[in-house]
Amino acid sequence: MADLVTNIGKGRHVYYAAQAQAATGGATLRAVVLEATGLETDDALQDYDTLAALLAGASNEQTTMGRKALTGVTVTVDDAGNKASWTAADLVWADATGNETGKIVIVFDPTGSGADADLIPLTLHDFAVVPDGTSITASVAAEGIAVSQNA
Repeated sequence: MADLVTNIGKGRHVYYAAQAQAATGGATLRAVVLEATGLETDDALQDYDTLAALLAGASNEQTTMGRKALTGVTVTVDDAGNKASWTAADLVWADATGNETGKIVIVFDPTGSGADADLIPLTLHDFAVVPDGTSITASVAAEGIAVSQNA
């Protein structure tokens, strides 16, 4: 398994991140943690167009830890390197408990309503941890959460 941009997010994730950065129409980005048990393959997960559809499949949300709104969302356009990327602050779950995790899905919420049928999965990230009551941090890599560039 690997980190990847979903099919619906390809070509759009930088745009959606910019909308969340500006809070246009209440737009936000959220992190949803998936359980390790029953987790579908990357090939299957990247095909879902809404969080509702993804959760209707075999994968389950790890609800004990809860969803997190991304903060510090920043979009960077690098004209010299011919790429655009976006990043956010690290995610922290204090006193995390519940079932073992397998992935984090970053979703775009266009209105801030949080309705699963409206949430668009943008990226998926490996996140294999066993919540044991301590704080868990998902650190954002130096290059950001996702990058679009010429091949």
